[in-house]
Amino acid sequence: MRTNKFFKSLLFILTISINLFGFCSENSLAYPVFAQQNYANPRAANGKLACANCHLNQKAIEIEAPQAVLPNSIFEIEIKVPYDTSRQQIGANGKKADLNVGGILILPNGFKLASKNQISQEVKAKNKGVFISPYSTEYDNILVVGPIAGKKHQELLFPVVAPDPEKDGNVKYLTYPIYGGGNRGRGQVYPTGEKSNVNIFGANQSGQITDITVSEKGEANITILSSNGEKSLQSVPAGLSLIVKTGDLVKIEQALNSDPNVGGFGQEETEIVLQNPIRIIGYLGFCLCVLLTQILLILKKKQFEKVQAAELNF
Repeated sequence: MRTNKFFKSLLFILTISINLFGFCSENSLAYPVFAQQNYANPRAANGKLACANCHLNQKAIEIEAPQAVLPNSIFEIEIKVPYDTSRQQIGANGKKADLNVGGILILPNGFKLASKNQISQEVKAKNKGVFISPYSTEYDNILVVGPIAGKKHQELLFPVVAPDPEKDGNVKYLTYPIYGGGNRGRGQVYPTGEKSNVNIFGANQSGQITDITVSEKGEANITILSSNGEKSLQSVPAGLSLIVKTGDLVKIEQALNSDPNVGGFGQEETEIVLQNPIRIIGYLGFCLCVLLTQILLILKKKQFEKVQAAELNF
């Protein structure tokens, strides 16, 4: 138990350090470590991934994986997180910032992240500066990455090593599901349940807007006077575009700003076959036997035709 807590703390420090100094993404609070701290298993019983609890918008992603792999083989699974790179998000400080991306890959038990000495130079070049880590010591078959600069990394590449059923009795030669998720942009909800500034903020009561002031930090303070004379103050974080003005009549929960969210999370699944080499050898042997049978049949037919021709000439 202590080892697991130590690992999580170490992983938190490494993730924050790499993201801050490696990718300058201090305006993004979409760290996978939030999910790691709050969810022992990131995939719920209904199939929903934990990332979707904070990133509420749905966006499409793609997963590319080989159809079948051999034991102990090294292969790549790619999660594509496409988006319009010309768009920017609202950072935590209220200023415009480029979008970051992140991903999660849930592999079958036994499949793991390939070590550095197992990865080809081509993959190392593509993943330069990208830090991929296991979700936890318990779930080393679940991999997470991000947040990283979206303009450079819309294709997340995960190098994976397949298990060997001859060495691991818990692994069988079967077809296994693979689950993947990809996110672009900041989340709408913090792990504490609080709203981030990437949201639409609604009026806290019905009435007329009597005053709008902006603080030094850029936060808008909106005063709403109800029909019975009660005043309420509604704050809208800095960087958001108001769609109301002084004198407007508003209803409770009516939007006060335009939707700033340009990101979203998506998840997909695919299948992969852990193939037995003996099956492949057997299949190739079967094909060879069929080929030889067909050749012998043709030769026999030619021989028969020659005998028939000789009998007719006689």
